Amino acid sequence: MDISTTYMGLKLKSPIVVGSSGLTEHSTNSIAYAKAGAGAIVLKSLFEEQILHDVDEQRLNNMYGTFSDQEYYALYFSKKHNITKYLDLIRQNKEAVDIPVIASINCVSAEEWISYARVIEQAGADALEINMFLLPAETDKTGEEKERVYFDIIEKVSQVISIPFALKISYYFSGLANFISRVAQTKASALVLFNRFYSPEVDIEKERIVPGDILSSAGLNTMTIRWIGILYDRVKTEFAASGGVSDGETVVRNLLVGAQVTQVVSAIYKHGPEIIESMLSTLKEWMQRHHYETIDQFRGKVSQKNIRNPILFERTQFMRYFSDAGY
Repeated sequence: MDISTTYMGLKLKSPIVVGSSGLTEHSTNSIAYAKAGAGAIVLKSLFEEQILHDVDEQRLNNMYGTFSDQEYYALYFSKKHNITKYLDLIRQNKEAVDIPVIASINCVSAEEWISYARVIEQAGADALEINMFLLPAETDKTGEEKERVYFDIIEKVSQVISIPFALKISYYFSGLANFISRVAQTKASALVLFNRFYSPEVDIEKERIVPGDILSSAGLNTMTIRWIGILYDRVKTEFAASGGVSDGETVVRNLLVGAQVTQVVSAIYKHGPEIIESMLSTLKEWMQRHHYETIDQFRGKVSQKNIRNPILFERTQFMRYFSDAGY
C-alpha cells in the first residue's frame, strides 16, 4: 500500500502536512512530526503586518509622513532582525528533517517586502506558502480592487523565486470559483483552502472585544470539502485542504473530493504528534477495506464532476435536507 503523494511537484511520503502555526517554529517539533509520518511541514508565517507593527513602535517622528535617520534605521533593523531569524528557522529545519520544508509569508501588500521571498528560497526552503487575508471591510473599495492585490503579489513573487508556491486564502470572495479559476492560470502551483484567521468575541461582562477560539472545529471542514469538491478537475491547480481536519476519516473525505494533501494544526495542538500516526493508520485501514493501493486511485472520486448527482454540492441541497427531515 502506497500512501505517498505529490504536492507542488514535491514528493511526500504521506498526504498529511503540518500547517503553519506555532507548532512549526522549532525544529525539534518538526523531528517529531516527521517521525510520526507527516509528509511535509509549513513553517510558522513570517508576518509582514508584524514587521510593520514593530517598525511603527520604534518610529520617533512620523507626524507629517517624514522619516528621520533613526526611523530608517528602525525600519532596516526590524526587517533585518525578523528575516534573519526566519532564515535560520528554515536552515535548522532542513538539517533536522528529511521531508519537504515549506516556508510561509503572511502578506498584506505587494510592496518591495516581497523581495524577501528570494532569500527564503536561498535559505533552502522547498516551497513557499503565501498566506493572504484581506478583509473586504472598506465601503469605498470594490471586490476587484481587493482581488488585484492578490494578483500583484502572485506576479511579484513569481518574478523573484523559482521554487513552487501556493496561495492560502479565505472564502471571502463574491465570486470564489471565478477567482480561483483565475489564480489557477497564474504561476501559483496550488491553493490552500482555507486559512484560519483571528475572530473577535465579545466579553459581555467587561464589555470589550476579546480574541475568539483560536482552534478550529471539525465543522469548519464542510466548507473546504464543498469547494474542493466543486472545483476539483475543473481548474488546473492542486488543492490543500485546511481547517477542521481532526481525524483520519476527515483526511479520507478530503482526498475523496480531490485534495492533494490535508493540513493539520488544531488536532496536533489537542492530541500531540501522535494524532498523525492515528490519522495515517485510519487512512491505511480504509484503503485496505476498499481495495485501494494508492491515493491516486480514489482521489476526486466523489468530487462534483464525478458523482451522479452533482447538486449535492450546491446550496439548494441544504433546503432539501431540511424538507426531507420534516422541518
